[in-house]
Amino acid sequence: MSQRKSSSKAAQPAAAAAATEPAAPPRAARKPSAAATRRAQQAAMHAQTTEAVTPTHDPRAAKASYTAQPAMTATIAPSASVLVKDPKRADNWKKLPVEQLTDADILAMPDEEYMNDVQLAYFRRKLQQLKHDILLNAGETTEHLREDTVVVPDPADRATIEEEHALELRTRDRERKLLKKIEQALARIDSGEYGYCEETGEPIGVGRLLARPTASLSIEAQQRRELKQKLFGD
Repeated sequence: MSQRKSSSKAAQPAAAAAATEPAAPPRAARKPSAAATRRAQQAAMHAQTTEAVTPTHDPRAAKASYTAQPAMTATIAPSASVLVKDPKRADNWKKLPVEQLTDADILAMPDEEYMNDVQLAYFRRKLQQLKHDILLNAGETTEHLREDTVVVPDPADRATIEEEHALELRTRDRERKLLKKIEQALARIDSGEYGYCEETGEPIGVGRLLARPTASLSIEAQQRRELKQKLFGD
């Protein structure tokens, strides 16, 4: 009994001393390691990526809603520039001089008058006019190139001028080849072979000659030649 009283008396001063001591400061939170931080960042990026690519709709919905559309057939409108035989002009070649005749007048001529003197004179005049225009353009190109020989300091302007010259020279080169065909067509008029296919001897047709006065092949022969060139080359 006396021992319990003495122990309680000894405990009272110890409790009082403990109460008067300041409380220990809380332990600082442990900073995460660099590896843990990287893993957390990678996990967050993976979550964002997964959310971005996850479809928000059922992919089967688009497939189910798709219905095949009927095939569209392209309709090509006839060209307005295509000449049509006008019976009212059939006798104009007898009444008018060659200088006043038009393409429609030549097309309306009877088939038995194919490549008569009037038609040959008309196509000769047409070819000579085409030749004159090409030579005139060539002269203008030469004069234009001579005027643009001044050196331009700006590289952009100089490149533009050079590109224009290259385009103009390519155009003149095509016209040079056409000029050779015109000379050949005029020679065929002089020899009486103009208007007839070089391969088959059949009439080329007034309509084709009006569209391409230098034509030396019928449409069928031209198609065969182009097919042969495509298959076997030049």
